Amino acid sequence: MLRVCVIGMGPIGNRHASIYKEDPLAELVGVCDIIKERADAAAARLGVPAFYDAPTMLAALAPDLCSVTTGGYEYSSDHYLPTMQALEAGCHVLGEKPISNEIEKGAEMVAKAREKGVCYAINLNHRFTPAAYLAKRWQDEGRIGHLLFINMALWIKNPAESSPYYMIKALNPHSVDIMRHFGGDIEAVQCFGTTAPGRSIITTAHFSMRFKNGAVGGLTASYDIERGHPMERCEVAGVNGRFVIEDMWREATLYPAGDYVKHVYTNPVFGGMRDFEDTFRNRIHKFLEEVTAGVPPDQIDGSGADGLAAQKVLHAAIESLQTESIVKVDGSR
Repeated sequence: MLRVCVIGMGPIGNRHASIYKEDPLAELVGVCDIIKERADAAAARLGVPAFYDAPTMLAALAPDLCSVTTGGYEYSSDHYLPTMQALEAGCHVLGEKPISNEIEKGAEMVAKAREKGVCYAINLNHRFTPAAYLAKRWQDEGRIGHLLFINMALWIKNPAESSPYYMIKALNPHSVDIMRHFGGDIEAVQCFGTTAPGRSIITTAHFSMRFKNGAVGGLTASYDIERGHPMERCEVAGVNGRFVIEDMWREATLYPAGDYVKHVYTNPVFGGMRDFEDTFRNRIHKFLEEVTAGVPPDQIDGSGADGLAAQKVLHAAIESLQTESIVKVDGSR
């Protein structure tokens, strides 16, 4: 059983902590927040000690694993320091997305984990569902064949506005990660954006992408559509067939080439995924399983390196918006 701490006790940190409390592979031993009232409230609810700075907690408890669920500007600026502190202490770390909207700091975190030989993962929870697992199996079995294109869409209603490109940076680590999960590395991107009435930032955007393997892709993302509608769709097509995943876990459909019989997985009413919080449960449990089993750090599913790769794509997309050009993910045009 892994001794676990959570750093950052906002709504997401409390969600992580509650899931660790119920997971048989984890023992929650402490919580931390620089806001004393938040740390104390979480500690009282969960029955563990509260701390108000990460180094003190790490020294006192010597946990095996930490979730870093801090926020900050653009919901990522506070990830760097506690992540580096936890990694330096020899902890495995599960960080919230985005890994960092500063590419250099994200690269430092990934490098520090590699230096310390510990596992570093990001909560890219959309890939950890039965439908996504099945779709990946279809792909690995050759049912898609040579990849041709990936179409992705992700939208929610979110009034938050902290910077001109907040929607691109905060929402799309998930969508880009799913595209990379099925398509591999993305080498070039061109992005167009628009602003909905009454908004002041780019709230809807479309990305055109080219993958290193030659496939092409499109992503449409928005903060302007009500949550009551389906919020996510992924279509992956190749010469042998294509599949479509609806709403992460609701349904996955395989359309084999030359066969009019399709194969459909539908999330069951009993025993299936209950709600969005189950994506957190699945993702956290997977990381606990991998660390417990001694999976090498460079083989972690949804790793820090994956999170950094997604942010590099988004960084290129923002440069494309600014320059009205196609941008290579390494920054060249």
